Amino acid sequence: MTAETALAPKHSPRDYKSDIKPVWCPGCGDYSVLGSITKAFSELNLDPENVAVISGIGCSSRIPAYTDCYGFHGVHGRSLPLAAGLKVARPDMTVLVASGDGDGFSIGGNHFMHACRRNVDLTYVVMDNRVYGMTKGQASPTTEPDWDNALTPGGSGISPFRPLVIALAAGANFIARGFSGDQNGTAKLLKEAIEHPGFSFVQILSPCVTFRPDQKTWKDDVHDAAVDPTDEIGRAARRLMTDDGFNTGVLYKGEREAFQPPIGEATATVADLEGKFAL
Repeated sequence: MTAETALAPKHSPRDYKSDIKPVWCPGCGDYSVLGSITKAFSELNLDPENVAVISGIGCSSRIPAYTDCYGFHGVHGRSLPLAAGLKVARPDMTVLVASGDGDGFSIGGNHFMHACRRNVDLTYVVMDNRVYGMTKGQASPTTEPDWDNALTPGGSGISPFRPLVIALAAGANFIARGFSGDQNGTAKLLKEAIEHPGFSFVQILSPCVTFRPDQKTWKDDVHDAAVDPTDEIGRAARRLMTDDGFNTGVLYKGEREAFQPPIGEATATVADLEGKFAL
């Protein structure tokens, strides 16, 4: 056996894909994100039975059905606490959460901040298209205030949510941004995010060509971050506060220790717990 053979992945990206055909619109960026996720799993040599993909509600949250590993399609905005509980109980598992800008930053916004603060060792992937695509085109938390559409004529007039800034302030240990049009580059970001200890947040700009056809220009707008990743919060804050929203790459790599409570023998049974609530 050659050294190259010994280092070759034992699983191909196809090994992580289910037989269920995605139902996204033709041209949706989430197709490429799914490819990036499975490619990252393959490059990490992860056994599918040791991987869990958790999601909430939305176009991007369909991803657990399209992967061939453990998965859970939860309720709107509640994927992070479920994933954190799984990782804490099973630290041997690789846990990845798939979300969108509506699911993650609107109804799930509170969970997002506290997941960053808690710093459990999992990876949070948010496919951001700045619109509610599954429910026919409403403005989302990250939508530009002047985006004119039938539901918000003239635009919402509301300042957009800044997820990377919030993630840094709340305590995320790894922050990056990718673009769905760069499948290999995004796979590399996801691989690094999964390997980094603690809560890793990766925002992926994933155009919605159905309700935001103007986003087709994103392929010309994205660019590599002009500076290397930093572990200094102050420097990262200045960088993210002046960010144009299209810098891609790893933007912050913290050194906080991941939260993992000790796991020991059970000290109570379910019947014991039920007894405490009996009337």
